Amino acid sequence: GPPRAALRRLIRARRAGMASFIDPAADLRIDALQSFATSASGASFATSTGDILEVASHGPGIFRVRLGPRTLPDYGIVVGRTKACTVTHLRGESRFDAGDASLELGGAPMRFQLLWKGKPVLGSITDEHLRGWTRLPAFGRLRSAAQWTAAFALASGEAVYGLGEKFGALDKRGQLVHSQVDDALGVNTSLAYKSTPFAWSPGRGDGAWGVFVHTPGMVSHGVGHPDWSHRSYAVVVEDEALDLFFIAGATPADILDGYATLTGRPPPVPRWSLGLWVSRNYYESPQEAADVARRLRERRIPCDVLTLDARTTWNTSTRFDFEWDAERYPDPAAALAAIKAHRLRVCVAESPYVSVHSPLFQEMAQRGFLLANDDGSAAIFAWHLDPAATAFGGAMTPLAESGIVDFTNPAASDFWRDAHAALFEVGVDVVKSAFGEHVPDDAVAHNGDRGRRLHNVYPLLYNRCVFEATAKFQPQGDAPPIVWSRAGWAGSQRFPVGWGGDPQSDWEGLAASIRGALSLGMSGTPYHASDIGGYYGTSQPVPELYLRWLQMAVFASHMRMHGLGEREPWAFGAQAEAVARKWLQFRYRLVPYLERTVTAAHSGMPVMRAMPLAFPDAPLVRACDTQFMCGDALLV
Repeated sequence: GPPRAALRRLIRARRAGMASFIDPAADLRIDALQSFATSASGASFATSTGDILEVASHGPGIFRVRLGPRTLPDYGIVVGRTKACTVTHLRGESRFDAGDASLELGGAPMRFQLLWKGKPVLGSITDEHLRGWTRLPAFGRLRSAAQWTAAFALASGEAVYGLGEKFGALDKRGQLVHSQVDDALGVNTSLAYKSTPFAWSPGRGDGAWGVFVHTPGMVSHGVGHPDWSHRSYAVVVEDEALDLFFIAGATPADILDGYATLTGRPPPVPRWSLGLWVSRNYYESPQEAADVARRLRERRIPCDVLTLDARTTWNTSTRFDFEWDAERYPDPAAALAAIKAHRLRVCVAESPYVSVHSPLFQEMAQRGFLLANDDGSAAIFAWHLDPAATAFGGAMTPLAESGIVDFTNPAASDFWRDAHAALFEVGVDVVKSAFGEHVPDDAVAHNGDRGRRLHNVYPLLYNRCVFEATAKFQPQGDAPPIVWSRAGWAGSQRFPVGWGGDPQSDWEGLAASIRGALSLGMSGTPYHASDIGGYYGTSQPVPELYLRWLQMAVFASHMRMHGLGEREPWAFGAQAEAVARKWLQFRYRLVPYLERTVTAAHSGMPVMRAMPLAFPDAPLVRACDTQFMCGDALLV
């Protein structure tokens, strides 16, 4: 069933090269710095291994250390520019000063130290093996592959947070975490739709630190992982270069602000998006969707958006190709108008996969707009389901064999963006950009990259395209644009909003959804929503679970009812409906407060703030993984 499928995916990911151990004997350690040349923003060095090392500043408290070539696409993950810094070089040791922070490099083997106001906050690994070397390289690369390693010292009790939408303990200390975008099929494993190779620590009282691994490649983080070194934080990076950003600041908020400086500041969201979104998988007809819209108003359920999921609007054979299911939607403008008559906005779902049964497939394949095989033919993807999926009443259906839109091709991206015009013309207000996690390793992209390297960053390119389409074609007066996306990578915060995909409908699914939202918030993504009541389960959620989930969602940046089956409040009985109505009315009273809270998102501060982020100087609250602050004033 689905749990076995998730396990198989996890095993495949590990076998595909995600490191579960490090063999120091296979590493080439980056040795002493040799020749030296300065620039306005830093310096460059030759090393004893022949690798070129570049050091630069990207503003006060932010330093970049890069080893290796620059031949492959960088995908615009980093948008921050280099800034001037002071460079001092003396007897093989170099120091870089930017604001109140400093970075010191030198030694043989090479080591580093990050300082805040003259006090060390992070440094190279100090775990020394009995044989006389550090257990892991401070900086190194594998002799046999394009993989790099780096290792940093951790003190006892030093907590580490971030690394994307992860559903386990917020403190990653002791964990082996893989930064890999995956169709997680739930919230119960380390697999995640939104991964971010960015971690930080509140430090030990002398200042906070952060580390961002700049890559589209796979990254493994052994955060005090005992199989590697319980006193070290080590990363294994699969890419042509090791590209690290070190951030120092007084507080974790400063670290998030530095990360936003590098990868892009989250934009504001429209006021109406802070209201309730209602959805299910799926409304069988446009009349059923219109009836739900009517009942929402008749029963005084405050709401702003009704979502029509993929099976609601598109033919299951051709799936998404911008063409409405002709049998059910002979007049899509009229169908949407029937919903909008109840003062609701309409969201429709799409995917970046074009069915081989759609005429659009042949057109895009001939124009080179799809990811390809080595022979130039379109790479084909199919999303298969286990037989156990039929237990959900057939609500889940496999995707037809499909090509995958190649967003590395500017012409293909423009074509896909402009094809959205027809959707907005008939009344669509916002798009749910689902999927995007399935780029095959062996696919060939227009820019020359292989699918393995494109895989993680693909959702960034996909959501940017849909975001730009919304900005270009949405109704006047609805700025700023948003999308409703599932997958993400570093930089995806520039194209909000992301929802936490497919939680199980039980109490542990709720707890994991809270942790996932808080972990993502600590990773530089300030907006988040989860499926109220959970997405799937052997039965409908019980009323108490549904209401507790709704109450939690009241204090998230965005809230949506969604799942396999009815998720509207009246489906859970009169008493539950009355309680839900009360809390939804409270949510709408909170909107002005939420709008003020959202302004802090510009600096990377999330609406849902985990205890270590909200109270970094209070270690005793760090264990409260399902407790959080909504903005500055509300403890949930």
